[in-house]
Amino acid sequence: MTISSLMLLCLIIPAAGAVFIVLSHRLADLREGVTLFSAAALFAVVCQLFRRPDVFDAPATTLATPLPGLELSLQLEPLGLLFAGIASLLWMITSLYTIGYMRGNQEQHQTTLYACFALALTSTMGIALSGNLLTLFVFYEMLTLSTYPLVTHKRDHDAVAGGRYYLGILVGSSIGLLLPAIIWTWHLAGTTTFHYGGLFTSAPPKAVVSILFLLYAFGIGKAALMPLHRWLPEAMVAPTPVSALLHAVAVVKAGVFCVVKVILYVFGPALLQGCSGLVIVQVVAGFTLLCASLIALRQDNLKRRLAYSTISQLSYISLSAAILAPLSIRGAVVHIAAHAVGKITLFFAAGAIYTAAHKTRVSELDGIGQRMPWTMTAFAIATLSMIGLPPTAGFLSKWFMLQGAFEANNLLVIAVLLLSTLLNASYFVPIVYAAFFKPERHISDHPHGEAPLSMVIALSATALLTIILFFWPDLVISIATRLSIGGVS
Repeated sequence: MTISSLMLLCLIIPAAGAVFIVLSHRLADLREGVTLFSAAALFAVVCQLFRRPDVFDAPATTLATPLPGLELSLQLEPLGLLFAGIASLLWMITSLYTIGYMRGNQEQHQTTLYACFALALTSTMGIALSGNLLTLFVFYEMLTLSTYPLVTHKRDHDAVAGGRYYLGILVGSSIGLLLPAIIWTWHLAGTTTFHYGGLFTSAPPKAVVSILFLLYAFGIGKAALMPLHRWLPEAMVAPTPVSALLHAVAVVKAGVFCVVKVILYVFGPALLQGCSGLVIVQVVAGFTLLCASLIALRQDNLKRRLAYSTISQLSYISLSAAILAPLSIRGAVVHIAAHAVGKITLFFAAGAIYTAAHKTRVSELDGIGQRMPWTMTAFAIATLSMIGLPPTAGFLSKWFMLQGAFEANNLLVIAVLLLSTLLNASYFVPIVYAAFFKPERHISDHPHGEAPLSMVIALSATALLTIILFFWPDLVISIATRLSIGGVS
């Protein structure tokens, strides 16, 4: 099968899955079977792309030509392949988890949730495989619209209010900032096609580069740089599987993926050197990183603490990529994978605690590890990754980030990274300590132990992945290295 056919299947499989999920809405077992089959089939196709040695040599596949010179096209490069691999693998695991969660909590509107999950993955695959800025923008907007019903899933006042923030900030930033940046880029360069090292044949003035880069950085609202971060904690009104999708599989990863892609494939490190806009993004990312961690310290609601942790962790990627040193770019790319498997484990654990014990607050978790040992052990492993300690994938990404900061001789970034690590430990370690070493004070009305088996299997699998990526990181590091030293030859 050709590379073009495999890329098209990456869009067709989840989209067709959404259709069949809707058609099977009266048969819960069939609907869930379609979800699992679609996720497994998508992952199998992406694995085939990983196995093809010519995957980056294939010509672009045109989907449509809405205007002369403007095409919707697909083309793979290392960063996009990595993102597609992460999203497809975690969708498969999330689907297994979601079945246990939705049944265990007897949630309403399950067909809508499963169908929108599949549509969100269609959009995510489109973002990963985009061959130019126009295609990226179309699928970026589709991702926002397909996840809005997930955020408002409960359809109560809080869900509607959270959805309003979600849609308003993400659509407002993309239409008001990102779209003008893309149009301006097309006017200056005469193309929107991605090219490693930048798509500008002649360098624009530095002032133009700075303004344009800032439009991209803040127009990509899914990267959650302050002050465009509010949508993320407000979206925590959604069910936990949706939070996992937002924070690990699709939405926020699409944001930081786009930031790194713009740096490497729209501007290029050489053009951004000495750019004042780049310095502003570094400062804002560093501020976001520390400020979100301080806010997380004060959150008693577990999901909101994890949400502000996500905002902080995303800024690691934006800050590290903006340093422009080869090692820091490598760290940013590795952290996309490390954060994905670590943060999804934390949200899976939060959902398992809610399902088994109906506890949602950090102050209620004393002793919970004694009757939910699998869940809280997985939680503990994921916290090590968020802090950046071995033997987890988060250690590797932070190691590269620090090396990159030293390589760039940026002492301020080094200080921010070290301080943020201490803050991460401050709001994660007490949870783990209380869960295992304090007696249970808040006795639950749900005295049984772990959550449904499918949920425990899913969270154990993602926790194991954080360790596997530490001991066998070759695939991710080889992709990251290829990006940091020159892309695809």
